[in-house]
Amino acid sequence: MNDMTPVTTTLKDWETDQEVRWCPGCGDYAILKAVQRTLPQLNADPAKTVFVSGIGCSSRFPYYVESYGFHTIHGRAPAFVTGIKLANPELDVWMVTGDGDGMSIGGNHTMHILRRNLDVQILLFNNEIYGLTKGQYSPTSRVGTKSPSTPAGSVDRPAQPCAFALGSGARFVARGFDVSKNLPDVLKAAHAHKGAAFVEIFQNCIVYNKDVFNDFAAPKGAEDQQLWLEDGQPMLFAKGTKGLARDVDHMTLKVVDVVDGDWEAAGVMVHDTKNRALAHMLVELPFGPFPMALGVLYDDPRPAYDAVVAEDLAKAREGKSPDLAALLAKGQTWTVDGTAQDPV
Repeated sequence: MNDMTPVTTTLKDWETDQEVRWCPGCGDYAILKAVQRTLPQLNADPAKTVFVSGIGCSSRFPYYVESYGFHTIHGRAPAFVTGIKLANPELDVWMVTGDGDGMSIGGNHTMHILRRNLDVQILLFNNEIYGLTKGQYSPTSRVGTKSPSTPAGSVDRPAQPCAFALGSGARFVARGFDVSKNLPDVLKAAHAHKGAAFVEIFQNCIVYNKDVFNDFAAPKGAEDQQLWLEDGQPMLFAKGTKGLARDVDHMTLKVVDVVDGDWEAAGVMVHDTKNRALAHMLVELPFGPFPMALGVLYDDPRPAYDAVVAEDLAKAREGKSPDLAALLAKGQTWTVDGTAQDPV
């Protein structure tokens, strides 16, 4: 993120006069409110903040945040974001996309913004369904998902957004879910990262995929299935009675019981956000035998694309002065004389 000049705002300063047009009960409401509550804590300036989206339910987002915003083309938000950030690196740019917009038609664009490491926050709302176009299965839908386009149940293996992000070279990967009280902390961590910060947010589609995440994201009763990761802290869940340890024989992770809080004796690992191999294992954990890994999975900064481009441009300008006439006259040129009455 950019070093922001402190600006004092409240949640109300980030709310627009637009009618919020999502289905009643949609998880997008909770995500919107989490973002609006977080922005004042970041000392963000509405005059220097931009929200950019593609197409889909999630892509209504820019209308509802009192800042600059662009509702762009299906899957192409990364291209607009790249242009905006390169044109004005001082802007604080957020990209909002969905599992269809960002992982299907926009998958190629998502890959390139991640590998380039542009200094933006990317929020991918994953409801495992195409909500705006009436419930077709999406790239992240589970095997067996019944929808208008898969009436007998989907046979596709679902894409995993966080695994995709890591494979694309992302340097920050995190997960949260719509109604989680921890989501603002995940957003703050993404904003603090210098470079492309990718956050997958599980989002309940109340109409076409209702409660599909309830096993780990229900408002109450699913806490034992959540593994909230914190750098430098043991990977504990189920009220500290279980944890993740190394399975040396298979070079993966395993669930272990923790007796009397002695996690060290149980061999529970300490989370390291700079361990890329560990991040890959965490995003690949099958839910059920394992908890859902949430929070910051990976955070290992490297120079951001926009900063490197700005540095290269500065070097290219050294010792030179802008002269359009000289540029146009460079190389082979011709002088044309005459008029319409006296053609050459």
